[in-house]
Amino acid sequence: MHFETGLLNPNTFILGDLKTTFFPDLEQIKEAAKTLEGVAALTPLMPSLNYSRKFDANVMLKREDLQQVRSYKIRGAFNKINSLSDEERAKGIVCASAGNHAQGVAFACAKLKINGTIFMPSPTPKQKIEQVEMFGGEYAKIVLTGDTFDDAYKASKIECDALGKIFVHPFDDEKIIEGQATVGLEIIEQSKEEIDYVFVPVGGGGLASGLSTVFHLLSPNTKVIGVEPEGAPSMSTSIFNKENTTLSLIEKFVDGAAVQRVGDRTFAICKEYLEKMVTVPEGKVCQTILDLYNKEAIVVEPAGALTLSVLDQFADEIKGKNVVCIVSGSNNDITRTAEIKERALLYRGLKHYFIIRFPQRAGALREFLNEILGPEDDITFFEYKKKTSREDGPAVVGIELKDRKDLDPLIARMKSRNFFGEYLNDKPDLFEFLI
Repeated sequence: MHFETGLLNPNTFILGDLKTTFFPDLEQIKEAAKTLEGVAALTPLMPSLNYSRKFDANVMLKREDLQQVRSYKIRGAFNKINSLSDEERAKGIVCASAGNHAQGVAFACAKLKINGTIFMPSPTPKQKIEQVEMFGGEYAKIVLTGDTFDDAYKASKIECDALGKIFVHPFDDEKIIEGQATVGLEIIEQSKEEIDYVFVPVGGGGLASGLSTVFHLLSPNTKVIGVEPEGAPSMSTSIFNKENTTLSLIEKFVDGAAVQRVGDRTFAICKEYLEKMVTVPEGKVCQTILDLYNKEAIVVEPAGALTLSVLDQFADEIKGKNVVCIVSGSNNDITRTAEIKERALLYRGLKHYFIIRFPQRAGALREFLNEILGPEDDITFFEYKKKTSREDGPAVVGIELKDRKDLDPLIARMKSRNFFGEYLNDKPDLFEFLI
């Protein structure tokens, strides 16, 4: 393959035949699989009737959300910590994580009776923090710091260097990569047919680099597609730039895959072995979370929904093919459900926010409800303050539509009766401030 800058779609980069300094060894990956026996579950490779019908393909889900710690991260974490010498174990370990790696590390610390300090970003969902506490018990100390994984990472490195502890990287480590690679071994062993496509979520790149190596060695005709959130395209950007690139700003919603910089080792492997890198809008991810819950009875975290969210972009390619999607984790906080629904509605064009200028006279609101709103439009947000010195009073109004095609007629009716003030969805700064 040759590196190309041409795009299959605005979010897709074709990768090149570039060299790397570290390739996971197949024998070491098999050794990792032995290490994980009785620790990591042999998760099922399950057919999805719903997605198979939708895309006229054989779509199978690798259910890493069914691991004891509810994500694949237990594989790399345990494989790394188990490889430490007695001297290294005595020093204790340190890690940084947005949640899933932390749970894997905490589980390994308790299992192997090694003391660990786990740095997590302050916005980490409470559910993930409680899980870390439960898995680690007396062997895990949690430190909440900063806003992102990268903030937590910097703090963890300071403590690690100061106290001489062993750092357990969430993705840029050979033993971590080899542990995550065992997912690929299982898929190949479980599948009765040759696999045409594998879609793998990408955060720091540990899973993608390990899995793509296995398929390169054992099933080279399989196309491994990496999937990132649109707001944190660290691997895509690095591949496009031909060097590992740190992003200055990222969208943190898909917390399990939102990093500003991927690993140097993982970048080098992914640019060699991944077929493509693709990004998915966060709103699309949210809709997939809701669909999986409502149609498949599967609970996933945002990162766990990435691979299924991208199938629409490959509908023509995967028709009639054998497709595997990695469902990477299910550590989702139920308190985020309202935000997930909101983001999904916004993405689908069904939720809209306006500044409405109500004439300050009796009956204005009734007129708006009876004459402006459509028969299936629903007000979901309303904030109004009367100003006696003015002819009209502004209100922030959120309206949910049944069909996105209803938006233009709604705005036209507002303007015709002088209710329209401002449309907020396309003004991100004002939108975030008010909503």
